[in-house]
Amino acid sequence: MRTLSEWLEKYAESHQNRTNKMIHNVCVPAIMISLVGLLHHFTRIDYLSLGTLVTVITIAFYARLSLKLLPVMIPVFLVMWGILFWVQDYNGIHWLWLAIFILAWIGQFIGHKIEGKKPSFFDDLAFLLIGPVWVFYKP
Repeated sequence: MRTLSEWLEKYAESHQNRTNKMIHNVCVPAIMISLVGLLHHFTRIDYLSLGTLVTVITIAFYARLSLKLLPVMIPVFLVMWGILFWVQDYNGIHWLWLAIFILAWIGQFIGHKIEGKKPSFFDDLAFLLIGPVWVFYKP
């Protein structure tokens, strides 16, 4: 497995353009919360859901990658889950999550079109987990 710095260095190769970086700083968190929101909405049994499982697996991946990530990424997930619990019972919230998810991915691809480089996850799906680290973790 690559080290944290290797992952971030490789990810940064296709994220040099200022506009693309700004788009990612908005769209990556939007994708995170909308994906977990959708998974939680459609698979919830009380407070357990596929969204919960994805969160736990992601945090475990980050812990295995570097314990330095946990003080940054755990609060990100806590805030995200706080928002999810606050809005979970609004009628039609799943449509909002779906719209955010789609629009954020469109934004990501626009950013990469501007950058002139393909998204990192085309080479390795694990980069889908590195994007949030790249946005929130500043070594």
